[in-house]
Amino acid sequence: MRSPDAGAAGANNMSQTHNAVELRKVLRRFGDRKVLNQIDLTLRASEFVAVLGPSGTGKTTLLRILSGLDQADGGSVRLAASRSVVFQEPRLVPAKKVWENVVLGESSREAQAAALRALEEVGLTKLSHAWPKTLSGGEAQRVALARALVHEPKLLLLDEPFASLDALTRIRMHELVQQLWARHQPAVVLVTHDVDEAILLADRVLVLSNGQIALDVQVNLPKPRRKTHPEFDRLRTQLLLQLGVTVPREEALAGELAEAA
Repeated sequence: MRSPDAGAAGANNMSQTHNAVELRKVLRRFGDRKVLNQIDLTLRASEFVAVLGPSGTGKTTLLRILSGLDQADGGSVRLAASRSVVFQEPRLVPAKKVWENVVLGESSREAQAAALRALEEVGLTKLSHAWPKTLSGGEAQRVALARALVHEPKLLLLDEPFASLDALTRIRMHELVQQLWARHQPAVVLVTHDVDEAILLADRVLVLSNGQIALDVQVNLPKPRRKTHPEFDRLRTQLLLQLGVTVPREEALAGELAEAA
């Protein structure tokens, strides 16, 4: 899904900059509650950031502001002009064929050719004329990814897009996202509840707590990443502890030893 123009959400499109996102003192209230409280965030072009946090900490609100679907109550929001969103549900139009869902609102030969190129990238060329109801969950999300990337966005926003998929399909989708990101090089913000997913995919991982960024860590693991790497264990332990998850003592100790090494 392509986002509305940034101006419609009270944000400024960025030009002549190497950043895809610049947030300064961003505030968002719902009633008396500050869902986002003085958020500062810079995301460089082509950088991949994952956002973790318990439910209700502002992850989805942050993503909606970045997409242009919501507006901050205060602070400065500057975003890349071209943005696309992939949601947890594929949100395909049942009455339109797969290729038509990739280029919604367009039906020219050029649009169809662009749709077919995007579907080829996600491995769905043979299903271009299928109806959405015939697709599996993973196939439907591949269509959603093709739709998000067909216009070459500078900022790609992923709102828990793999949460409803089975474990094997999730692994395949992780590989696909990494391939597409390497090829197209958009900046990416991935909202997820899955700590392992965040470490496997992102350059940086943010943890939101009480509407603020409680932790911002770099992920310096080589790609493709392996969960067996000692640094993976250390980062996983650090993030789980920040999220308030009790980590078995032997696992925490292993993380401390890896950090000391």
